Amino acid sequence: MLYRKFGKTNEEVSLLGFGCMRLPIIDNNPAKIDEKKAMELVRNAIDRGINYIDTAYPYHGTGFDKGGESEPFVAKALKDGYREKVKIATKLPSWLIKKREDMDRFLDEQLNRLETDHIDFYLVHSLEKNTWKNLKSLGINEFLDKAIKEGKIKHAGFSFHDDIDTFKDIVDFYDWSFCQIQYNYLDENYQAGKEGLQYAASKGLGIAIMEPIKGGTLANKVPKDVLVAWDKAPIKRTPAQWALRWVMNHPEVSVVLSGMNDLDQVEDNINTASECTANSLTGEELDLVDFAKKTFKAKMKINCTSCRYCMPCPAGVDIPKNFALYNNAFLMDNLPAIKATYDFRIAQSEKPSNCVQCGKCEKHCPQSIAIREELKNLRAVFEQTT
Repeated sequence: MLYRKFGKTNEEVSLLGFGCMRLPIIDNNPAKIDEKKAMELVRNAIDRGINYIDTAYPYHGTGFDKGGESEPFVAKALKDGYREKVKIATKLPSWLIKKREDMDRFLDEQLNRLETDHIDFYLVHSLEKNTWKNLKSLGINEFLDKAIKEGKIKHAGFSFHDDIDTFKDIVDFYDWSFCQIQYNYLDENYQAGKEGLQYAASKGLGIAIMEPIKGGTLANKVPKDVLVAWDKAPIKRTPAQWALRWVMNHPEVSVVLSGMNDLDQVEDNINTASECTANSLTGEELDLVDFAKKTFKAKMKINCTSCRYCMPCPAGVDIPKNFALYNNAFLMDNLPAIKATYDFRIAQSEKPSNCVQCGKCEKHCPQSIAIREELKNLRAVFEQTT
């Protein structure tokens, strides 16, 4: 495992971090973690050198208004001496903060849920214009200073989903130690993007990357012509390896988060993170990734990462599942086949026709997708033609 300095924290973190948002589950219920499988994955990863474990208050829950099961699971996984081997990163649920006291209340609750006396890397979660304005007015800087002084957190950071101007405003407001941004070869100029990556690095911030494989899209839904092009490369790599290597190639990046849910993924990703040094991709290899990017962008319809922040839908629509099928139909050039099997793949209760246009999903979407409009488009393609 390779390690990199995490910005001004001066901590050494593993190039690959374990993201605990997409752990193995039971009965397709995100709130029912398959603890036996998940425990094996997390501890195997730590034994192999991963020392950065990322979780958050709502992960593996049934909604964003209460705590999910990820933090309590992490507490269990880090027993038997594993807590001393890793750094824990978790996040303040920014959208639930209504008054200054809420910040202290959630932090104390998270310390209890994680069964630890301190959190190594504490992030203000999923910042965008509106939540940031609210948190500034309530004294987020005073809260973070106090939490650090009391030893409840070691380093303060934030995760981000908005435009570059908002990102720079947040970076400049407080003496952050690190930040977490979405970055992959499709999102080089999306949200904070490359400009934000370089700006944060210039300020000395450690940088953690989320969605390096775009929710699995860059590993599992690769167009045929991209696979053909990559097959001609001198060094053979899987689609996931290409995606991870492209991100890890950036010297500004400290840790790349991956939500791994089987041992093969752990093995493959650790192997990549054990040999990928900064600026190691050749010009020819970067050209191949650029070809893949252009091909994906020409085919992809919806910029969904399947994070499931939009769920649960009050009307029962399985938004990520529908969007995944919609994107697959165009990425893999198999629209007729997916149309023919749509009724078998999506239950009637999960279809877009059940959408009541409430807009709750859009409030939580970190990609700012016009979900209601896209569901109308999807319904026109699938439901009215099957």
